[in-house]
Amino acid sequence: MKALVATDGSKYGRWALEWVAKLPLMVTPVLRVVHVVDVASLRAPFMIQPVAVGTERYVQQEVKRMEAAAKSAKAESKNLLASLGMKGTVTLERGGVAATITKQASRGVGLLVLGSRGLDALDRFILGSVSTHAIHHAACSVLVVKEAARPIQRIVLAIDGSAASDKAVRFLIRNINPQPNGPEARPVNVTVVHAMPFLKYPEVRKAGQAIVRQYTDKLANAGFQVQEAPKLGNPAKEILKAAKTHKADVIVMGAKGLGAIGRMLLGSVSTRVVQHSTCSVLVVR
Repeated sequence: MKALVATDGSKYGRWALEWVAKLPLMVTPVLRVVHVVDVASLRAPFMIQPVAVGTERYVQQEVKRMEAAAKSAKAESKNLLASLGMKGTVTLERGGVAATITKQASRGVGLLVLGSRGLDALDRFILGSVSTHAIHHAACSVLVVKEAARPIQRIVLAIDGSAASDKAVRFLIRNINPQPNGPEARPVNVTVVHAMPFLKYPEVRKAGQAIVRQYTDKLANAGFQVQEAPKLGNPAKEILKAAKTHKADVIVMGAKGLGAIGRMLLGSVSTRVVQHSTCSVLVVR
């Protein structure tokens, strides 16, 4: 699998790269690290930095500073790769940050990894908005990193019985080693969460429980330690609550879910979960 890591020199960018090293992947990914320089944004600084006057002198100073920061970030990423014992390429790209990252992610990439935040507004790389753009527009799965990397032991898998949920389960089975090796490694535990709205009909609740059981059986057969967690209530709130209760290292969910008839719009739920989760979130496509 090809993995693309977007970095900007912030701690979130460094965490994104460290997360790739910690993920218990079946196969070592072909890794590329990209840093995007958006010089064009300097021509309209009032959109980002209201106190700045868009003079040419200001623009040229900022261009030099951004170029220097980009070179520094590139060197830092190379050093971090070496310290993590990982191989990969580090490149600089120019263009709009969100559009450039999603474009790069469309070139045969299986996983895009980026921080939930980046450097502040003065540095032109607001990864918070970029990560939101990525989960909606990237052609591949997206891991949004919220905290420093650590060994993955507990996963909360949010499902609703849709094709997107099937893809999320397949991603885990095909790419994540349930019994990773190494001194820090522990068996991976997956808590399967299916949140249903409050409904009077018991048959709907039974159907939800059957869906959970179907997925837990697949994961158990693949070697994961599995827990069932059918819930009643608001999907996003219940997923976030489950992640907190089970001390999840990462939440895994599909990019889209069932339509309005199914009452589980995972497309919008994934956005809320990414925005409000305290742990990292993997949105699978």
